[in-house]
Amino acid sequence: MTQSVSQSGNFKALLPLFVFVFTFLGVGIYQNDFYALPSPIAVCLGIIVAFFLFKQSIDTKVAAFLKGCGDSKIMTMCIIYLLAGAFATVTKATGSVDDIVNLGLNYIAIEYIYLGVFIIASFLSISTGTSVGAIVALAPIVVGIADKSGVSLPILCGSLLGGSMFGDNLSVISDTTIAATQSLGCKMSEKFKENIKIALPAAIITITILFFKGLSVNTTSVITGESYSFIKIIPYLVVILLSVIGINVFVVLLLGIVITGLIGLVYQDFTILEFTKISYQGFTSMTEIFLLSMLTGGLAALVTLNGGITYILEKVDSFIKNKRTAQFGIATLVGTVNSAIANNTVSIIITGPIAKKINDEYCLDNKQTASILDIFACIVQGLLPYGAQVLMILSFAKGSIDYIDLIANTWYLLLLFVFTISWIYLRNRKKIKVI
Repeated sequence: MTQSVSQSGNFKALLPLFVFVFTFLGVGIYQNDFYALPSPIAVCLGIIVAFFLFKQSIDTKVAAFLKGCGDSKIMTMCIIYLLAGAFATVTKATGSVDDIVNLGLNYIAIEYIYLGVFIIASFLSISTGTSVGAIVALAPIVVGIADKSGVSLPILCGSLLGGSMFGDNLSVISDTTIAATQSLGCKMSEKFKENIKIALPAAIITITILFFKGLSVNTTSVITGESYSFIKIIPYLVVILLSVIGINVFVVLLLGIVITGLIGLVYQDFTILEFTKISYQGFTSMTEIFLLSMLTGGLAALVTLNGGITYILEKVDSFIKNKRTAQFGIATLVGTVNSAIANNTVSIIITGPIAKKINDEYCLDNKQTASILDIFACIVQGLLPYGAQVLMILSFAKGSIDYIDLIANTWYLLLLFVFTISWIYLRNRKKIKVI
């Protein structure tokens, strides 16, 4: 059945999207837990409203919805999620996460503990693709180090938050990277190379600050990690290296899973049958984000068919005059949505199609736009007082620090914001062209 996208903007077409966002937001505020309501259920409510609200025949709406769900970019995104989940679960089963932490702790002197925590958190999150996972793994250790050595807990926690968000933003297996690159149609390696140009200077300055902060630490304290196996860290190194080189992400993740599986078998961490079950557990761990991406794709198709996306673009066009303001508009859009729903992946999935249209209309670079999407979602998510990352760190700290203490010592996110704004402004200074 032939479907035509509405050529005129229609605010009413956005109502199903608002139902999704505000249901998710409202339940989160009421329950004081932004993960209380499964996001796919919130999307389903929006889809139901769309089917009742829009005037096309039921067959037309079903066809549009299924086409959106089965879009090649959405399906690619979903399969990558499954493979990334399997890789994360299998590496956890081999104890690789603990080995990364212990490797760092065994070689870090107490005066370098601040920058050490930042670097360990960065490597852990870039390897596993999750800032939350890095925080869960390191927060108890960070709190313990502060208790035993007398070093500043706020600085340690700020280092942990900054490093975790740095790695998550750059990781090729992070759900935010997957969502941003698939939405814009660029390679992960391209996005990584563009992204690191902005993130690395902010990280270097952060490390410099943490180095000087560490000089005042009492050097009579000692920290030690437990034993570790360098071999079990190899799968992470392989995945990172091959991804940066530009090898197809499916090949990279499959190879990472196989290498990890072989290491686990040699070390007798699991049997072959257990390996298959653990891999499947990785698949199921990504069920929520899989369903969210697929269902949001279907909802977006219905909203687009009825002029919702066109309406947003018409409003955005009213203040976008050139490439610079187009990039600022995309950054504002994803940041605003992320502030509303406190989920950086969901915010990228929602705004991705709009960012793609703006990107194409103003002849922007796909990989730059993907980087801007991911970076601003990262910045806002890391600074939200009701974001999962902040709430987890404060929970582990058990009242020893408050939100202001944490954010005041998270220099990386503040520097990343400054560098990104400067990058957008300076990069387009000589290229501004009114469209």
